Amino acid sequence: MTLKPLRRAHIPSSTYRLQFHAGFTFRDALAILDDLADLGVSDIYASPYFQSAPGSTHGYDVSNHNRLNPAIGDDSDFRSFVSGLKQRGMGHILDFVPNHMGIGQSLNAWWMSVLEEGTSSPYAHHFDIDWHPGKEELANRVMLPILGDRYGIVLENSEFKLDCEDGRFFLCYFETRLPLNPRSYPLILQHTLGALEEPLREKVGAIIDSFARGDGGVAKNNLREVLASHPGLRENMERIFRTFEGEKGRPESFDSLHELLEAQVYRLSYWRVAAEEINYRRFFDINTLAAIRVEIPDVFEAAHKLLFDLLAKGDVTGLRIDHIDGLWDPLTYLKRVQDRYADLAGKELYLVVEKILDPLEEHLPSDWPVHGTTGYEFANQVALLFVDSSAEKKMTKTYEKFSGMTGSFDDLVYNKKNLTMQISLSSEISALGRMLDELSEMHRSFRDLTLQTLTVAVREVMACFPVYRTYTGSDGVVSAGDEKTVLRAIVAARRRNPIIEKSVFDFLRGVLLLRLPDHLSPEQREAHVRFVMKFQQCSGPVTAKGLEDTTFYIHNRLIALNEVGGNPRLFGIEPDAFHRLNSERLARHPHSLLATSTHDTKRSEDVRTRLAVLSEIPQEWREAANAWSRLNKKFRTRVDEEWAPSRNEEYLLYQTLVGSWPHGPVDLPSYVARIQQYMTKALKEAKINSSWTGPNEEWEEAVSLFVARILDEKTFPGFLTELQRFVDRIAPPGASNSLAQTVLKCTAPGVPDIYQGTEIWDFSLVDPDNRRPVDYDDRRKLRASLPKEGPGELVEDWKTGRIKLFITRHLLRMRRAFPGFFINADYQPLQLRGTFARHAIAFTRTWKGRRLLVVVPRLTASMGVFPMGETWEDTSLAGVEDIYSWDNIFTKKHLNATASSFLVSKLLADFPVGVFFQK
Repeated sequence: MTLKPLRRAHIPSSTYRLQFHAGFTFRDALAILDDLADLGVSDIYASPYFQSAPGSTHGYDVSNHNRLNPAIGDDSDFRSFVSGLKQRGMGHILDFVPNHMGIGQSLNAWWMSVLEEGTSSPYAHHFDIDWHPGKEELANRVMLPILGDRYGIVLENSEFKLDCEDGRFFLCYFETRLPLNPRSYPLILQHTLGALEEPLREKVGAIIDSFARGDGGVAKNNLREVLASHPGLRENMERIFRTFEGEKGRPESFDSLHELLEAQVYRLSYWRVAAEEINYRRFFDINTLAAIRVEIPDVFEAAHKLLFDLLAKGDVTGLRIDHIDGLWDPLTYLKRVQDRYADLAGKELYLVVEKILDPLEEHLPSDWPVHGTTGYEFANQVALLFVDSSAEKKMTKTYEKFSGMTGSFDDLVYNKKNLTMQISLSSEISALGRMLDELSEMHRSFRDLTLQTLTVAVREVMACFPVYRTYTGSDGVVSAGDEKTVLRAIVAARRRNPIIEKSVFDFLRGVLLLRLPDHLSPEQREAHVRFVMKFQQCSGPVTAKGLEDTTFYIHNRLIALNEVGGNPRLFGIEPDAFHRLNSERLARHPHSLLATSTHDTKRSEDVRTRLAVLSEIPQEWREAANAWSRLNKKFRTRVDEEWAPSRNEEYLLYQTLVGSWPHGPVDLPSYVARIQQYMTKALKEAKINSSWTGPNEEWEEAVSLFVARILDEKTFPGFLTELQRFVDRIAPPGASNSLAQTVLKCTAPGVPDIYQGTEIWDFSLVDPDNRRPVDYDDRRKLRASLPKEGPGELVEDWKTGRIKLFITRHLLRMRRAFPGFFINADYQPLQLRGTFARHAIAFTRTWKGRRLLVVVPRLTASMGVFPMGETWEDTSLAGVEDIYSWDNIFTKKHLNATASSFLVSKLLADFPVGVFFQK
């Protein structure tokens, strides 16, 4: 029997990311579909819109995978939105969250059931809970680190309240409402008997017996009926509640409530306890996001029911899988999704994954059935292209002298990953240590290794891990690439820890590589595989928190490089390297998303491209930063014998200001508030002078005051004048970089992704700054004002952002008009010769007689504002043929030359970027 081959997936020609929440609903999205279609967008790329926590602005705290978020719209609103997409021939890519669920509210019925019934709950295995952790008191219980102080203090401050609704008892702690285990109901109900008369006393006694026997369903129904028919019982019960809740100042009065709470399947604790003793896996270190086990078939089915329904109807045409590294077995999960879609639709699904890859050296596993990633690596690759690598030593010297920060980047990452494991993820490391200790008992040569030593070894190897994670699956096969990664980490850990006995690392190496002795039973081998897969799930969060959320706020040499998926060790790349990366993407994942701004980026694409200019003018930057520091020195504040902001924080601030300063008039109060909010977050993330867990409010206030004072135009205009002068210097080459980046994103192999609003200039910082409302009316007006003929006026008017909008619109429309070309075209780098050969990059793409020629500038700070025409002097392309038949898609002009080399001065005669097409 021959199986019918699957039809090819729907490949977007471009995507446009929309952030859904109460302030931007399905109705709002429907209202701008014509605008996005006119822009040339083929597919809407939607943030998660299943039910999430009230007030969520991102949707990643999903509480019900099988219900739409009512804050975003009801089913009718959704159907109108989807119909609008279909009427316009637009696709719909949904961001789906399979790794975790939000548990901070009582909306999560699965989690509430687990808290009520524990291991007896039908959902007990849905969550990744360690029901038998090292602490005996947590056996078959869930630790809930939700209290604002130690348990005993909270208890005796009368902060717990009891409630009854619909025959069920609840514990209330401020806004948190937790169910009580039905088996504990008799502890409350038996106190009511003395005040009851027959036959009510007999009825309640029978209900108590039912609860005690574990017949909770019937007992709750009976209690509901009795409460409804006997109001006096409810009044009596409320008096009992007040007795249970205790009397502040009389510790013994809380004994009954303590006994009741000890009878629950959850153990309430101070939030600070979470790092060391929490026994459910979280998303990173966020206690209100609990991991679910989609590797279990019935959990997978339960979490994907609505999703597959939408896919079957064609309402959703592609998926972005959030946090793929959090899954137990990513390969099996992805295959399961693709197989199910094939059964539903008879074709493959367009599928991309959120995965952090080193921008130069790392690739997705070759056996994953996906079309690529969400594009973080491209964002970093293209950013590196606009950094002048020749200035690395000068920029490093300036940074170290200004900030006093010395030492290697690798040491900093190592230390901050260790810090993360100590203050945020200690419980996860301890659990791995216990697992490894149990495995050591199965090996005669290693059974004498101690729990403490093995736990240290786990921590040290994880701190030295060179990537986010490896991908050994349940089959126990270790790939060659993963083996190399593990060996690198082991060698680095041994080098950093010479006092630890070599055999400890030898044992851990053997386990991670699954080089196991023959005498182990199948069950013992499976235990080793489980350890490896748990280790893999943990290494990603450790790296993300230690690198992105800590180191990237400390190492401030050039913050344009401190991006999600970035590697700040790299200080720029040359065009040859960029070409190689494009060619590799074409060969491996030609339909991967190409992002430059996302909801997760540390700063927007236009901030990064402007900051890259600093590498071209290292001397000017050094002089400006030093002058500003002298000018603003009087506004620093003494806090605990130190000056706030610190020199390193001040260096970060100045880069942030020059990168984010808007074009044109500035709403200064709003801008100051944004920078203050950003700097407060940066302080907490850096974890040096403040943190999320131990906020130093005095330091944070001092830094906010510094920002306000230096940006006060009334009392201190001097700095603002100097800042504006410097921004005027770097903004034009920064804009040139951004236009070039836009062209590259829309023409290189892959699918360009436009983050909401970034079709014009956008100078946003990290969230929540990059999730501010988008003014689509303004963009509509700008689009209507675009010239019908030559775009020359846009160069003079570049500050409005119309030129970026013009380029984006032309390129997206071209991609939509010729989808087959961009899906199938090859990629051929072109060499440049002449005076400014290093200052441009060019390539061609060819398919079925059509050819595309792209040439864009880079490193233009020394070439004037938007270098065009004769500015390029003798610079030319080599190897371009049949020039006469090419059309400039921006200027609509034809090129008549036929030489084998072509002058950039002709290609960029009238416009700062060039895209030429042979139709």
